[in-house]
Parts: sequence; structure tokens; C-alpha cells
Amino acid sequence: MTHYHLLLVLAFALLMGACSPAEEDKKPNVLFLFADDQRTDALGAYGNPYIRTPHLDQLAQEGSLFTNTYVMGGNHGAVCMASRAMLMSGQNLFRVYDRLNGIHTMPMAFGEAGYTTFGTGKWHNEQEAFEACFQQANNVYLGGMADHYNVALRDYDKNGKLGEATYKGYSTEIFTQTAIDFIETHTATHKGRPFFCYVAYTVPHDPYSPEAGYINHYPDGSLPLPGNYMPYHPFEFDHLTVRDENLTGWPRKPEVIQMILSDYYALVTHLDQQVGRIIETLRKTGQYENTIIVYAADNGLAVGSHGLLGKQSLYEHSTKVPLIIKGPGVLQNRELDALAYIHDIYPTLAELAGIPPPGQLDGKSLVPVIQGREEGVRNSLFTAYRHTVRAIRDDKWKLIRYPERDYTQLFDLEHDPLELNNLAENPAHQLKKEELTDLLKDWQRQSGDTAALTTNVVKPMGYDPDTLSRTPDRWQPEYSLKRYFEAEGQ
Repeated sequence: MTHYHLLLVLAFALLMGACSPAEEDKKPNVLFLFADDQRTDALGAYGNPYIRTPHLDQLAQEGSLFTNTYVMGGNHGAVCMASRAMLMSGQNLFRVYDRLNGIHTMPMAFGEAGYTTFGTGKWHNEQEAFEACFQQANNVYLGGMADHYNVALRDYDKNGKLGEATYKGYSTEIFTQTAIDFIETHTATHKGRPFFCYVAYTVPHDPYSPEAGYINHYPDGSLPLPGNYMPYHPFEFDHLTVRDENLTGWPRKPEVIQMILSDYYALVTHLDQQVGRIIETLRKTGQYENTIIVYAADNGLAVGSHGLLGKQSLYEHSTKVPLIIKGPGVLQNRELDALAYIHDIYPTLAELAGIPPPGQLDGKSLVPVIQGREEGVRNSLFTAYRHTVRAIRDDKWKLIRYPERDYTQLFDLEHDPLELNNLAENPAHQLKKEELTDLLKDWQRQSGDTAALTTNVVKPMGYDPDTLSRTPDRWQPEYSLKRYFEAEGQ
């Protein structure tokens, strides 16, 4: 054999070694971290200089951060039920609503591709759907609202069914430790087999009751009010006393909103610290570099913006969510403004992991954006809440329509991101209003939304805030009752 042929043989051997079947077949793990009622701007990575979230900020630096990700909406006040159904199914609101029974889901697709699928935390859809989705599970909460100190948790029994509820401690720490235990055990016993680990926290959803060590982490009065803070919403729409809105009285007192923000930020910072523990576990087990990590949320939250507290509106603060993706196949330290939905995450993760998503999904893979091949996957984005509000936005403008009030808002998001200056009746912007209205109708037809944009009976917009009343729900712990109800005389 000549020297030249020997070099060719060695080169071929090296190539085969570098691309062995074991290496070619090695799939990335997926760690999915899902927050509850997380405002996009309540993270340092999104430009908030007041909140401390170092671990999530580091994930954003090591991956890609999306600045325009939305939940499509909800069919009732518990928006998180619909958002989680959309996330898991990859389908739009009007195809899945809040039901997952009988639907092929993201964790099912990963399980069929050879992944070990594991779930812990909040599941706000049917119990049977959870049991069909995940091969393994511990400390699962079946419900929406919860006292973070006293969450009803269920484990799988030997038949893969969720058993009776037990109560173990503060939810954020329990879900974190459960994920850590799974990662450590899986690494030790299933070498080479990838995992899909879903960790769904109950925070920063109210009750605004941080873990004891984080109370007063942000002293009352130390945080600025939202730039679009208002004491009242300027007009009535839908139900202004839907559950979230009862957490403080009217008018929304600035000092009380600042108290809520102090507790809300403390919930997020504690969550960030717990995320750091999971990341450290990935490092210690040698899984970090081969794990796609996603941080997202089911919906946003008003927390005083526009005189609202909850997520039952179509303003940016309530429909926009954080989305950070880091891991194999994801470019680092990139801020992406592509219009995205949380139901895009399913096809995105499937493509990153080399898993063809089965069936026809409404969500679109964001991989071309993540890898710098495309700037976006859609030019406009549609959101809806019940039958009472519809909205459409493009890259710069947003229109919100209230059918029961025959009222329209038009915002120039490029110059008015806080949605304070309604231009709907400005003659200079009538063409834009008409263009977006037509686009909204197109989206309704494509999505299967049959709601009229003007109802037969038009209701008044005016209301008397002094007639609004509130009572605490049964999930409020003593801390919240004393702070937000007894102190306000309600």
C-alpha cells in the first residue's frame, strides 16, 4: 500500500469514527421549564434593570431570546388551560380550546421517538391526558389556582396512573427537586437514552406569597410602577371582576401595585434560583451541552397596567410571553423579533431533535429563524379572548376590537409599545385601521373563529368602579390575606 493510499484509509477511518452510528443517532435531551403568569418584561434578559434573574439571563446569552412570542388567547378566564392545550398539541385556540383528551401531543411524539418522557408540576387539563402524555411522573398538580405552600401533589402508581394527593411544601422547590431527582436517576440508569423533562411551575401566578426566605427581597416601594399603570381601566369590557381582578381594590392604589410587584418579582427571582439548581445538575451529570433548554410561560399578566391585574385582555402585557431556547442547533446570544406563538414550540423542538411532528400542526417551526436562515415565519399574528375581544398585529401596528362595545383601538407599537395612544379615530391612520380589520377577518376565517366583530346588542363602555366588589378566594394563604385583603379593609 502506497503512502498516499494509507493516508486515504486513515482519513476514512477517522471520518467513520467521527460519524459512528452511535454519534449519528444521539438525540439531544429536552428540558422544558414553564412558568405560570410570567410577564415578559419581568426578566433581566428582557431589559428589566430592577429584577434579578441571573440564571435565566445566562440561558438567554447562551441561546436565543424571542421578543414577540404570544399566547393566542383563551376561551374563558383561566387562559392557562387553553394556552397549555395549544402548547402541547401545536394547534390553535379554535381547534383545541382547553381540551387534550384524544389529542396527539408533543411529549407523545418524543416518547414515540425513543425518549423517556417525564412530567412534574402544574397540569391544568384533563388527568387522563397527562397520563397519556408522560411515561414517568412525580409531584403533579392537577388544577389551576394553588397556595404555593400547600399544593395537592400526585405521583404515578405502578399502573402509570396519578394517585391520591399529598402535601409536601413550597411548590417551586418541590418541582425543582423532582426534576433534579429524575435527571440524576435517568443519567445513572439509562445511559445514552435521551429524555424529555417537563417542569411546570405554579409561580409567579398568585397568590402573591413568596417563599419565606424571599419575602421583602424587593422592599415595598422600591420598584417603579408599570409605564402604563392606571388606577382604573378606562372602559368596561368583558368582566372587570374576573377572579384575577379581585386581588386588590379600585382604584388600583400605586402603593399596593408596588407591593404586588415586590412579591411578584420575588416569586420570579426564587424561580430563577431554582432553575439554577437544575442547570447545575445538568452540568454535574454531563448532560448540559446535549440538552435543549426552553423557558417559556403560559401567558402574561397586567399587574397594574391599564388598570388591570390579570391576563384576561389582549394588551401586550397579558398576551406576550418570554421564550428562551438554548442548546444544540441554537445560535448563541441572539435576540429575535419574529412573531411567534407558544404553539410553535412543539414543531420547533421536534425539528431541533430530528423528530418529524405527526399530523398537521397549526404551529410553525422557528428553527429557520433560530439558525439565521429566515427573519420570521409569519407576517402578522392574531389573538382572541372569549367572544369579547379580538386583536391583530403586524411588525409595527396593532388593532384591538371589542365587539360588544363596537369599539376599536389602534396602536403604533413601534412608537407606543405601552399601548397608551389610541389612533383608531385619527383620520391619518384610517387606511391602516381598515387594512388591519381586513387582516383580522382573514385570520378569523383561517383559524375557524366565527365570532362577529360587532354584536347585535352594543353594551355601554362606561361603568362605576365604586360598585365593584371583591372577596378572597380559598387559595389565599395568611400572608396574602393580611397583606392584600385585611389591610385594605376587605
